[in-house]
Amino acid sequence: MSEETKPPIDAAKPGAEDRKPPLMGAGKRIIIKNADMADDMQKEAIDIAIAAFEKVNVEKDVAESIKKEFDKKHGPTWHCIVGRNFGSYVTHETNHFIYFYLDQKAVLLFKSG
Repeated sequence: MSEETKPPIDAAKPGAEDRKPPLMGAGKRIIIKNADMADDMQKEAIDIAIAAFEKVNVEKDVAESIKKEFDKKHGPTWHCIVGRNFGSYVTHETNHFIYFYLDQKAVLLFKSG
């Protein structure tokens, strides 16, 4: 197919531009949008996020739970943003960044500082 005849990518749909197919975890649809992180740490981030969403319902509290868990396990200073609609542009330490969707909620987790 030539460039002109390829159907356009719908960037508004989660997963339209992803390299990996969606994963499933604890009944959740997981889409990793971007990551600069070892695979085992990515899995840990997803597992911790799933547990946080099961414990609390407020996005701010979910972000706090994920951040504190990563600070404890991997040293400070981690930052976490959780929500359905936000933009970001961050600087992070090499191999310490992940941005993924858990169903309809986005999770941005990175280490900086």
